Formats: sequence, structure tokens, C-alpha cells
Amino acid sequence: MYSVVGVRFKKAGKIYYFDPMHHGVRRDHHVIVETARGIEYGKVVVGPKNVSESEVVLPLKKVIRIASEADARVVEENKAAARDAFGICLEKIKQHQLKMKLVDVEYTFDRNKIIFYFTAEGRVDFRELVKDLAGVFRTRIELRQIGVRDEAKILGGIGPCGRTLCCSTWLGDFEPVSIKMAKDQSLSLNPTKISGLCGRLMCCLKYEHDHYESAKEELPSVGSRVVTTMGEGKVVAIDANARLVHVHLHESGKVMKLPAEEVAEEV
Repeated sequence: MYSVVGVRFKKAGKIYYFDPMHHGVRRDHHVIVETARGIEYGKVVVGPKNVSESEVVLPLKKVIRIASEADARVVEENKAAARDAFGICLEKIKQHQLKMKLVDVEYTFDRNKIIFYFTAEGRVDFRELVKDLAGVFRTRIELRQIGVRDEAKILGGIGPCGRTLCCSTWLGDFEPVSIKMAKDQSLSLNPTKISGLCGRLMCCLKYEHDHYESAKEELPSVGSRVVTTMGEGKVVAIDANARLVHVHLHESGKVMKLPAEEVAEEV
């Protein structure tokens, strides 16, 4: 078992585990940690706990210290510098006539690297751009191409539900979402109805899918022959959420919505 704390570097970013050492780290503390990118400033969102080896990436990086007010000021200075770098990079992109959209700029805590996040429809040859940026900022430059879901996560916005995007407020990781999930929930398959601001299927289709899956297992499948309180028939549709079964009755020729308790599959 390993003693760890969970640290986030962005509001709704992925949680990474670190060895708290003997610093007395607690939840909501800000800490300085060693990462693959260098020295970084993050917030502890999961307090000290023990996890198995399968839950961590070895070797486990360490918490260097609990962050001070001076460290917090450095973070704010880095954010201000990143805003300036954003404008400079936009000008350089125009000069090189590159077909790319700059989304965000981020300094590492120790200013050892500047990361420029961008989207593009295809591959972009930005070698000359990197040389220009390195000449301006005199530090390591990384241009990282991201997808449209990551773009929405960074920029934020209001979803079709009227609430702030889940991905920009609390959703740490993107999980696979399929059109089958919309079908299982009897939702409209019109792309404009089930797509988020990013143009991809809405992440929230995943939230209740397990409930619908378990509810469907308790209901007769579409096409099966059933016996109901109104006679024999064939299942033509189901409403898993309301636990209703749409049955085409052989005798009357009508389709009736019946509670699941009144329908049984023929043996």
C-alpha cells in the first residue's frame, strides 16, 4: 500500500497522486510538487489515504512542500505573463499564415516551459513558429494540439441544459459516449439535440446509462412475445425510465402502454 494525496492543477483537471512525505498535507492545501513537466503548483482535492500499487503510477512523485503566499503570487504572475504570451503567439500565427486556432497558454510554475494549446483540422507544420516563440520568450516551447472536447473544457460555456459545462466545472476525465446510449434512453437521435457545445455527443448521456441498462434487464426485450392482463401480444417498444412496456395486442390490434408488472414473457 502507498500513502498518497490527490492533486489537481486545474479546476476540473485530472487528479494525480503524490507522496505527501512528512509535510502534514491536508485537503484544500496548495502544494508544490514534482511532475514530468517540472515543478508545479496544485491543490489537494483528495486528502491522505492508502491505495494499492495498481492505482498509482510508479515511481510515485513527491510533494516538495506546502505552498506559501509567495508561491501563490508567482502563480498569478505566471497567469498574467501567459495572457501576454497569448497575444504574441496570435500575431506570430498570423505572420506564418498557419491554419490553427490558439485556445490557451500556460506557464509551468518554474517558468521552465510555456505550453500553447491549439486546435486544427489537420496536421500543422509549426516548426518555424516554435523557433520564433523561443526567440521571444527564451525558454522551452511546447505546442500541443488538443481536440474539440478539450477546447470546450478550457473555454467553458453554458450547455443546452442551461448550466455551466460539466467538463469545465467538475468532470475530470472524458468517458466514451456512444449513440447507443441515446437510443437506450429513448432520446431523439437528432445530432443537434444530443450534442454539446463541442459538437460531440453530450457527456451526460453516460451519467444515467447504467440505470437504463439495469432497468432494461428487468423488462422484456423488444420483439419478444408476452402475456399481459389484456391478452397476448408482442413488445414493440419499452420505456425503461417509466418502466412501461409498449405491447401490440394480437386480439385487438392495438398498441397499449402497460406497467412492467402487468407483462410477462412467454415461456
